[in-house]
Amino acid sequence: MQRWRGLEATPADLGRTVVTVGMYDGVHLGHQQLVAAAVAKARGLGRPALLLTFDPHPAEVVRPGSHPAILTSPDRKAELVADLGVDAMCVLPFTPEFSRLSPEGFTHTVLVEHLHAAAVVVGENFTYGHLAAGDVASLTREGRRFGFAVEGLGLQTASATDVADDGEVTISSTYIRACVSAGDMRSAARALGRPHRVDGVVVRGDRRGRELGYPTANVESPKFTAVPADGVYAGRLVLQDPHGRSGESFPAAISVGTNPTFQGTRRTVEAFLLDWSGDLYGEHVGVEFVERLRPMVAYRGVEALIEQMDQDVVQARVVLQVP
Repeated sequence: MQRWRGLEATPADLGRTVVTVGMYDGVHLGHQQLVAAAVAKARGLGRPALLLTFDPHPAEVVRPGSHPAILTSPDRKAELVADLGVDAMCVLPFTPEFSRLSPEGFTHTVLVEHLHAAAVVVGENFTYGHLAAGDVASLTREGRRFGFAVEGLGLQTASATDVADDGEVTISSTYIRACVSAGDMRSAARALGRPHRVDGVVVRGDRRGRELGYPTANVESPKFTAVPADGVYAGRLVLQDPHGRSGESFPAAISVGTNPTFQGTRRTVEAFLLDWSGDLYGEHVGVEFVERLRPMVAYRGVEALIEQMDQDVVQARVVLQVP
């Protein structure tokens, strides 16, 4: 998949494209439906399917201080949409100047002049341009003017048996962020179509886990990453290559929190790999959260903590079906 940042980096030989536009944070089941429609239309027209997304999140520029938790890193988003058949991904820097671009200016400058849209596929609630003044209806009118087709798809919903514990929910990044924040990894996974993952780099911690007999990979993630609620989880650690692509994975018991038994103050994500030993310092990894085993608790002493960690590992093996 081709990937570039900024309109000025658009390949000169790109040709006409089928474009889908959005943050696509999480690349959840609703996003996958949109991407599938765009890819199908692109294949039918014999054109490349192009995903247009933004960085940073527009909310941070329009309302500073309101940046939502991010479900997928840029590399992970690229990997996921490439697996869905997207041929190219353009990341537009969302700046104050860009936020003031009118809907007509966005259509002409971005979709027509640089990305050469033959068709555009978006969700029915899609808005664009200054003050989100443009919508699917205005984009359709502009498409007739500039010679591209527009398809607005309805939002995907799921029943309680598919996603939530009760009622019907609209699958959205907002809903998934709420699940992750609450530590409800099963509901998050059902809406995502896979376990929620935190990407980062393995850094040196206080090495206390090694002293306790449970050496962990201390994973430092970028600012705004959607880290689950404090607690202990069953999950996996995924190795990444230099281009951010996923490789080998290992079952793990994962701790999220401040290590209250030792009066810690810094919140960390630490993964104990169940059947692996070695040095991961400096490695880029993903931590996948399958199920929350328990909340974070301060224990009276080291022996009580080790006893609980023994139980955590046993429970993680059961959840992950690891002998």
